[in-house]
Amino acid sequence: MRRKKVMLTRIPNDSARRTCLKKRRLGLMKKMSELTILYGGNTYHVIYCPDESELILWSSHNEVQQKLDEHRKTHKLDQLKKMVN
Repeated sequence: MRRKKVMLTRIPNDSARRTCLKKRRLGLMKKMSELTILYGGNTYHVIYCPDESELILWSSHNEVQQKLDEHRKTHKLDQLKKMVN
């Protein structure tokens, strides 16, 4: 039995859109952890959601996590300077 084709359109209901994003985000994190286990690589991803105040970070390696934590701790002005340069 085949699945129906999913139409990619904006979900008008805010609560339904947030729920869908949460489910897809969890699925993406699961896939990333599976890839890390299967291929032994170091992976990370950053998810930006306009509804949330912070970025959502996931990494499979402590070194990557440390770099991301350093980036978070820098002052906003310094971050803007780095983005411009």
